[in-house]
Amino acid sequence: MDNRQAIGSWLSGPRAAAEDMGVDFGYRGERLGLPQEGPGSVARFGRRLGGLAIDWIGCQVIAFGLITHGNATATGNWTLALFVVLSILTVGTVGFTPGKRLVGLRVVAEDGGRLGFGRVVLRTVLLALVIPALIWDRDGRGLHDRLARAVQVRV
Repeated sequence: MDNRQAIGSWLSGPRAAAEDMGVDFGYRGERLGLPQEGPGSVARFGRRLGGLAIDWIGCQVIAFGLITHGNATATGNWTLALFVVLSILTVGTVGFTPGKRLVGLRVVAEDGGRLGFGRVVLRTVLLALVIPALIWDRDGRGLHDRLARAVQVRV
């Protein structure tokens, strides 16, 4: 192996280096028994981020206009509180937030059923802490989903 190949594998990350050596990781969601493409497959990062952005912006507009009446310093805390309440109520009842619905996503248990209330609360609190959502497994699920035994799938 020459230096260019070693630097390329380092920059590409350990997964790319392992794949170059012949390791087959399969597709995202294969270990969970989910299809590779289409409805029921694991949601991609872009869709999840889009749904989150829609929900956050909606909560921010409500906090800014209706609760704090334009007080920008208090809006951030109210936005987070509204986001937590919105997530717990909507994911706990129908399985998706308004933003997730708009981008075509649903949150389900690993076995395909609905999440229980305790798992929805755990998932939402970890999501509000942000850091667990930034740590992913090889199926593309954030730590908040993994600990709550949940998965975001396409509708």
